Parts: sequence; C-alpha cells; structure tokens
Amino acid sequence: MATRNKDKTAAGILGIVLGWLGIHQFYLGSMGTGIILIVLTIVTCGFLGSVLGLIEGILILTMSDEDFNHRYNEREPDNVEFVFMKPK
Repeated sequence: MATRNKDKTAAGILGIVLGWLGIHQFYLGSMGTGIILIVLTIVTCGFLGSVLGLIEGILILTMSDEDFNHRYNEREPDNVEFVFMKPK
C-alpha cells in the first residue's frame, strides 16, 4: 500500500488557521467533512465551524506521529470523518 505523505504539522496549522473553511479536511482527503464545516460556518455565522476547526487542529498537532500516519497516510479517510471520530 502506498503512503499518502500528508504532513501532521501542515494539517494542524491549516485546522487552526483555516479550519472554519474545512481546509485541513480537504487536505487530509475527507471532502464531505470539509463541506460540513463550511456549511456550519455559514449557518452559525462563523462560530461553530471556527471552534471545530480550532479543536481539530489542536487534536491533530497533539496526536502521536504513529496515530496520524495510521489515520491519514496508511489509509484513505472516509468522506465524512472528523478528527475526534475513531476511524473504522
């Protein structure tokens, strides 16, 4: 199986800075979750999408390298898979 070479630091910083747009989710390959974050941002006037993006960015940065690689480099994430969800 080929690795995807996603960078944990880049994903975490994208989550913290642009999480309200779901950019970190698009980067990690979870397109449905990225769209959900955009919709939540619009519906809640920026609040919920921003909070979720910030939390996910922090969770990514504090995640062990082994866990990050297992979740995002050794497998393709589901279309809707938040960082705080347990992968299948």
